[in-house]
Amino acid sequence: MSARRCGVLGDPVAHSLSPALHRAAYDVLGLDWSYDAHRVPSGGLPAFLAGLDGQWRGLSLTMPLKREVVPLVDRLTDRARLAGAVNTVVLEDSGERLGDNTDLPGAAAAVRERTPVPLTSAVVLGGGATAGSVGLTLADLGVRSIEVRVREAARAAETVAVLRSHPAGVDVRVAGLGAAPVEADVVVSTIPASAQVPALVEACRGVPVVFEALYDPWPTPLAASVTDEQVLVGGLDLLVHQAALQLTLFTGLDAPLEAMREAGRRALAERGRA
Repeated sequence: MSARRCGVLGDPVAHSLSPALHRAAYDVLGLDWSYDAHRVPSGGLPAFLAGLDGQWRGLSLTMPLKREVVPLVDRLTDRARLAGAVNTVVLEDSGERLGDNTDLPGAAAAVRERTPVPLTSAVVLGGGATAGSVGLTLADLGVRSIEVRVREAARAAETVAVLRSHPAGVDVRVAGLGAAPVEADVVVSTIPASAQVPALVEACRGVPVVFEALYDPWPTPLAASVTDEQVLVGGLDLLVHQAALQLTLFTGLDAPLEAMREAGRRALAERGRA
């Protein structure tokens, strides 16, 4: 297979573990491919895409580009259309751009890898694209009641609309990001570690399943509070599973999941020693 280029785009993006994961997979698979991080701020994606040549094969997208890219692709998969967000762009040999969202199946795999327990209710902290994707995943897994907690309700309007569009007919409510106790089967945090103040962490105490979407810094205050009686689904779990799906979309090959996971663990450990 000839050498190709892939990369992760976002702002900020220097913290991304995606290069470590994808490069580890290339080594295992014997691919002479490259994968790098590129800082692309909001509004800068059209210019970046215009500068790509035929050697490019795939893009991973993080904030703030997951929704900005939607009108810039030629086709959307059903799950990307449902989410209204794209975290994966496959640059096809025909020149077309396919927009996909591997956060949905990646989140489902991450949850089910950690716990088989039925989930019917959820509280999601934050209202961005990741909150929408993970919320849709929970709906796929049986959740029928989702409370979205945000500082400003207006900023979550798009995510709330996405969740309400799920064909299962999910009951979606919006509440403030306060310290009211979380009463649900699962709490999902998509907010920065700096926003995880003690009162908010305490409000999540005792929730059976905690899904922390961040992986850096690790552990976040919420992740560090999880007890032995709770199940923790971490940001690295999500990142590895969605990255494995991306790699298969880019290369057509089965992803070496455990090699990618170990590369992520090593990279995080090295940061902790820095």
